[in-house]
Amino acid sequence: MVEPLRLDDQLCFALYKAQKQFNHFYAKALAPYQLTYPQYISLLSLYEHGTMSVKALGQTLDLDSGTLTPLLKRLEKDDWIVRSRSTEDERRVDVSLTDKALGLRDEIFAHVGSCMELLDMAPEVYAMIRGNVAEVDSQLSKIDDEQLTAMK
Repeated sequence: MVEPLRLDDQLCFALYKAQKQFNHFYAKALAPYQLTYPQYISLLSLYEHGTMSVKALGQTLDLDSGTLTPLLKRLEKDDWIVRSRSTEDERRVDVSLTDKALGLRDEIFAHVGSCMELLDMAPEVYAMIRGNVAEVDSQLSKIDDEQLTAMK
């Protein structure tokens, strides 16, 4: 009989606990701007790439339209973004930042960046952990459903 890994020795549990801590951290850090974490990463993508189609934004963030559409509606209602039909392809909806979003960009970066300093982590350690988590994500994405069902 194979001895199961103890809960505290499981990578998935460590990632789960860290994700819960990040959720709490970002909820507090973004509260002054009344933004959720998914809204924040949507803005980050738009700050980085400029105007994007809804489809491209969803692909960048790995969010399906059922999650992305209400998120974008809320951002639009709160004057962070504007959604409009593309002039090149009427089937495409583009997402652009508003003057409010552009005006608050540096303030949000400074605020969230100062919160990140609370991690008290050397940049090279941060980069190493981020790289390791990205590798776990990459390896997990290679596993298909058939492999999971065939496990014994």
